[in-house]
Amino acid sequence: MKVLSFLPLLLRRPCLRPAWLSSTLIRATALELVILAGHVLIYPSGLAPERRHRTPPPDTNAGSDADPKRLTRSADTADAADTADTTALPSAADTRPPVVLLHGFIDNRSVFVLLRRSLARHGWHHLESLNYSPLTCDIRTAAELLDRHVEEICARTGHSEIDIVGHSLGGLIARYYVQRLGGDRRVRTLVTLGTPHSGTAAAPLAGAHPIVRQMRSGSDLIEELRRPAPGCRTRFISFWSELDRVMLPVETACVDHPDLDAVNVRVTGIGHLALPVHPAIASAIRQALESDGASLGAPGAAPGAASVA
Repeated sequence: MKVLSFLPLLLRRPCLRPAWLSSTLIRATALELVILAGHVLIYPSGLAPERRHRTPPPDTNAGSDADPKRLTRSADTADAADTADTTALPSAADTRPPVVLLHGFIDNRSVFVLLRRSLARHGWHHLESLNYSPLTCDIRTAAELLDRHVEEICARTGHSEIDIVGHSLGGLIARYYVQRLGGDRRVRTLVTLGTPHSGTAAAPLAGAHPIVRQMRSGSDLIEELRRPAPGCRTRFISFWSELDRVMLPVETACVDHPDLDAVNVRVTGIGHLALPVHPAIASAIRQALESDGASLGAPGAAPGAASVA
């Protein structure tokens, strides 16, 4: 396991001081409230499942004597598909695997609006979001749904591998799929954002929900993820924040397993809700998906990168 420091968004001194921590915590809390308010507004837009378009088949009647009107209609249809579809079949110039975005507890795909836009602007053409029901009571069941979803994406896009970005519970679902359901044959890189890999003690009153109990330290599911995973092929990159009040202790968002190829990236100055929407994190995710993970957090690897004592 590698532990790296990255993206000190507000830190400009080599050591943490109480005054800095207090000021940073206030700013981070204010940012969390702003993000929460904005997310409440756009939440309804993510309730419906994502629409997926298939690339229209080639027109076998196209030729020198084909109907010009038919050719025009076919071209218009293809142009519309290219505009609306981010899941077209891969071309020689498009070698990046699809990216699946997986939201957290009592959330939906709307949380990834900004991250998805950032990835699309920087050349990712195959971006998909999976909504799982808030009534889901078992992480294992959600992981099986993810398995079917991934197989469908691979069959539709022609890619044999994908990348996954999971926020909070979404990262835990993806890890279970990779580690326990053989998903490492499909998932090249799994990026987790504030995911309780070792279980969290936050929100004790929410423990009545079965899936929250599974996220507790010492639960059967957390203990299952501690089991050996020899030969796991997926690369793990986990982002964790020292101001994340949902992860208790905050280090629980780190991947700590001897059999997993894992890089843990510490983020300072923001909280749990900001992880999937902050532009600096989006930049780091793009870097993580494009690199082998070794350069993350290295001096000069990204603007503002530095060590946190």
